[in-house]
Amino acid sequence: MSARSLTAAAAKQRLHAGREIAFLDVREPAAFGEGHPLFAVPCPYSRLEVLTIALVPRADAAVLLIDDGDGVAARAAERLAACGYTDVSLIEGGMPAWAAAGYGVFAGVNVPSKTLGEMLEHTHHPRTIDAATLRQWQREGREHLFFDARPPAEFAKMRIEGARCLPNGELAHRFAAVVPDEAVPVVITCAGRTRGIIGALGLRAAGIRNPVLALENGTQGWALAGFPLDRGADPNKLPDELPLLDPQARQASRARAETLIARNELARISATDAAAMLDDRKQTSYLFDLRSAHERSERPCRAAVPVLAGQLVQATDQYVGVRHARLILVDDTGLRAALTALFLRALGFEPHILVLDDEPQAALPQNRTTTLRHPEAPPAMTAGEALRHVEAGAALLDLRPSQAWEARRLEGAHWISRADLPATLPAGTRAVVLHAEEADAVAAATIDLAQDGIAVHWLAASLDACAEAGWVIESEPRTLTREQASDRVWFVHDRHDGNREASLQYLAWEMGLIAQLDADERAAFGAVDLANA
Repeated sequence: MSARSLTAAAAKQRLHAGREIAFLDVREPAAFGEGHPLFAVPCPYSRLEVLTIALVPRADAAVLLIDDGDGVAARAAERLAACGYTDVSLIEGGMPAWAAAGYGVFAGVNVPSKTLGEMLEHTHHPRTIDAATLRQWQREGREHLFFDARPPAEFAKMRIEGARCLPNGELAHRFAAVVPDEAVPVVITCAGRTRGIIGALGLRAAGIRNPVLALENGTQGWALAGFPLDRGADPNKLPDELPLLDPQARQASRARAETLIARNELARISATDAAAMLDDRKQTSYLFDLRSAHERSERPCRAAVPVLAGQLVQATDQYVGVRHARLILVDDTGLRAALTALFLRALGFEPHILVLDDEPQAALPQNRTTTLRHPEAPPAMTAGEALRHVEAGAALLDLRPSQAWEARRLEGAHWISRADLPATLPAGTRAVVLHAEEADAVAAATIDLAQDGIAVHWLAASLDACAEAGWVIESEPRTLTREQASDRVWFVHDRHDGNREASLQYLAWEMGLIAQLDADERAAFGAVDLANA
């Protein structure tokens, strides 16, 4: 299949035509973070096949690629055709042509979701509390409940003392159990702005009558005010560890869901409807399970992707690659799904809610067929076998994350991204040993190397296992430059590590997103009606 080329102008028009399209940015994370089109989905060439098949589940979906004008999109189009995709186009000249045409270039990640948060803040003005006031409340012992809207892994890295980890969606669902007093103020924080804003407005949408306040600028605002953050803490009472709701609290969640769904005319479907949508070959459908791990184990829906409701709103482009697609949201009482649907609809998607309590005996989708094909990795070899190949002259390349290479590595191993292969190898290279734990990374790199007649040997063993087999392990820390470590987003990357200027830059970036929008981009976002909430 030969990919079609589109001018930046034609691509821009196609993006705003209202039809399904997967707009994939095949540059590496560092380049993506420095600037990309608003609705481009990060899909770096180094992980192209595995990410695309997860993000774009329909083989005949329209796929549009953008690169740096360096030919990577053309390579990516060939690889996607080999996976089974049949409608792939690319933008002539890549990002340089896009920028030269005067179209918006947005730094950072999860930009559509963050832009929505800023738009909702401007429209609905959720109540906020600044760091100094919250600190005074804590010192005075003033009654309030304090929740962190982020997932457990983020919460564990750094948190504000007194905060309890209960991500967006889960807090609303469990509200009757964790906030028994309708008068007590509730404070919600995140790392910056978006999840605090969405969390506060979500509780308003759910009909919560408590005073709800978002901590202004989240943990970054707290640190900028000179207050300490706890780091490396164990999350307390995370969603998966919480007991099932008692009948009264569960009924409160269900009642709020019924009101929210009816008031906002959200689409509600049956399990049979969901199965039919997944089988529909004319429209792309995604299936997400918003329940906790314990709840999923009680009644599995194995065809669904498990995700926290708040994260599906916060980082939609990490889960959904096709704009205007159909998103089926699985939930028990329906409240987590209804809140998620409310915001996903404003992002331009078509959400449908599958309330399991409506059909306690219905069969749920357990698998999903696909014609898409993953590349195959060569057989993994033992550490001893790989060592012998290196001793015989094979080049030793490390495909693990660059930060893992910086910490510890095999002696003589060069860190490399698949996107750099085979061009950066010395002339005459005939064989390589790839050190990587993920088969997908090796399978992808093998294709590119094999085209140049280079034999690939896969070393999947851990560094400790390699040491036992006679490899020398380099343990002294080494640092790659930003240009070298292309697999990381460097955009204000150290804002959580005490870099005051980076935090200020990040917060200014978030608050400035709306001003960057052109008319078509602004029109792509829908409204969230909270007038009667």
